[in-house]
Amino acid sequence: MDSHHFLGHNQPSPSLHLSPEFRVKTIAVVGASDNPARASYGVTLFLRDRGYDVIPAKNPKLAGGMIDDLPVVATLAAIDRPVDMVDVFRASDALPMIVDEAITIKAKVLWTQLGVVHDEAAGRAHDASLWS
Repeated sequence: MDSHHFLGHNQPSPSLHLSPEFRVKTIAVVGASDNPARASYGVTLFLRDRGYDVIPAKNPKLAGGMIDDLPVVATLAAIDRPVDMVDVFRASDALPMIVDEAITIKAKVLWTQLGVVHDEAAGRAHDASLWS
């Protein structure tokens, strides 16, 4: 099992091609860091370098700045294009607000790191078909 999963549910992570009709193209990385020692920095650049449209988001210290050549947005709502996946690098207590924002922008998938769990947020995401 790799380092990500859907909202804390212990299941293997799917590939980024979830079904024949759905392909991930645009990924918002919530909590992306500009610190090369942080996993969120490496994942952000890894995804960008693999051809995904990556948008670092919701890092209050970096909003309005850049991570490498990628502009950081303050909120998911500030993203100016459809987002297929929200990849979360934040603590469990931040998930309810992130889920609400992901639902609002009509993201299709929400991924979290292992150990990041919030049952209420998972229920809301499931009800909104955010991670089917």
